Amino acid sequence: MLSTLQSYPHSQSSCYSPNSWGKIDEESSIQEEEEGSSGTLTSSTDGESFPRDPLDDMVTDLVHVLILKYRLKETITKVEMLKVVTQEYKNQFPIIFEKASKCLEVIFGIDVKEADLDSQSYVVVNSLDLTYDEIPSDNHSMPKTGFLIVILGVIFIEGNCASEENIWEFLNMMGVYDGLEHFIYGEPRKFITRDLVQENYVEYRQVPNSDPPCYEFLWGPRAHAETTKMKVLKFLAKVKGSDPTSFSSWYEEALKDEEERAQARNGP
Repeated sequence: MLSTLQSYPHSQSSCYSPNSWGKIDEESSIQEEEEGSSGTLTSSTDGESFPRDPLDDMVTDLVHVLILKYRLKETITKVEMLKVVTQEYKNQFPIIFEKASKCLEVIFGIDVKEADLDSQSYVVVNSLDLTYDEIPSDNHSMPKTGFLIVILGVIFIEGNCASEENIWEFLNMMGVYDGLEHFIYGEPRKFITRDLVQENYVEYRQVPNSDPPCYEFLWGPRAHAETTKMKVLKFLAKVKGSDPTSFSSWYEEALKDEEERAQARNGP
C-alpha cells in the first residue's frame, strides 16, 4: 500500500485525463478563441515529468495520518503533522502539506480545512458536502468519496445521462477496470451498480428498447439532494487547473440549476 500510495502526488492529472475530458477541452478551446486567446485547457500538471522526490515518503505518511483522522472524525494540529516530517525537512512542511492535501482532494475526495487559526488545527471532511461515509471493513480500506464525485462528474459531462460504455471508458483511463479488484475502490462494478445505487447516489437503468440490453447512469435522488452541478463542475475545473466559467455550456447549465434550486427554496 505504501509504495502504491507514493505515486499519488505524481498522478493527479493522469487520473483525470480520459477521453471525456476532450469535450471539456474542446469547449474551453472554443471559449478561448472567442475571447482572443489561444490554446486548450490542460491540467496545471499535464505533460510534466515527475522525478522521484525525497519528500514523497513524508507526503505518503501524512496522507495516511490525515485519512485516519478523517475516519475517526477528529481534528489534527500542525504539531501532530510535523511529527511525520523528519528534522531535515521541517522547513519544507508547507510543501509536504500542500502535496498531501492535493492528493487527498483529487484521489479521495477529501478536503483539509483550517478549523482554528490560533491552535493551527484542521478538520478533514469529504468534498462537496456529500454524506456518503462508508464504514471501512478493515484498516486498509480507503475512502471512496473521490470515486463517487468522478462518477457524478462523468454523468454531468455526458449530458446528465452517461452510457455504461462511457463510464467504463473513463474509468479505464484511471486504471479502474470492470471485474478487477482495485486497491482503493474494491470491485468497481459492485461499487457503482450496487453500492451507489442502494445509497441512491446513482440510477442504473436499461436503455428503453435496447436489444441487446444496454444500460445507462443518471444522478440519483441523494446526489441531487446533497450536491449540485455547480459544485461538481467546480471540483472538475479545480482538478483541471482551470475556472468553471471556461466551460461555458456546462457552466450555464449549472448556473440555471442553481437558480432553479433557489426559486424552489424561496417558493413562488
